[in-house]
Amino acid sequence: MPHKKRCFGGEAGKEFYAEYHDLEWGVPSHDDQHLFEMLVLEGAQAGLSWETVLKKRSGYRKAFHQFDPAKVAAMSDAELDLLRENPEIIRNRLKIYSARKNAQVFLSIQQEFGSFDTYVWGFVNGKTIHHNLKSFKEVPVTTPESDALSKDLKKRGMTFVGSTIMYAYMQAIGMVNDHVEGCWKNE
Repeated sequence: MPHKKRCFGGEAGKEFYAEYHDLEWGVPSHDDQHLFEMLVLEGAQAGLSWETVLKKRSGYRKAFHQFDPAKVAAMSDAELDLLRENPEIIRNRLKIYSARKNAQVFLSIQQEFGSFDTYVWGFVNGKTIHHNLKSFKEVPVTTPESDALSKDLKKRGMTFVGSTIMYAYMQAIGMVNDHVEGCWKNE
């Protein structure tokens, strides 16, 4: 198979990162369970590399009931405290507890809007924003849309949803496509 030029993930030994780039990053997602998964993972990433989080993704899936928001919302303090001993996830107490709180808010948003998908995609009028970037250095860290999403989620009670995290989330679920010029995903 010929080598594909990628924005990221082209290094030997990081095939999992290339797979994420090729199959998920910038690809529109409208599945609420996947949207919740990426919300938890992006929050867990705060202060760390995305690569670190991707390596622990399967551990997160086990620890957080395959990202079923209703099951995560119902987790007890004892269950969450046990996760602090789990080396398969990032063991930061605030990040672990935020998964439950954010699941509870996620469920209330689903109830209000019919789906989280309807709510979150409303911040981009239901259409992916395509930035025509020459290099990865040009990728913004926040936008007015990520600012608005962050502000609204915080007002609703979510944590680990700052504008920079929300911009990365928007990229992860395809609300934004930041594949750069020369990347095979931007052809």
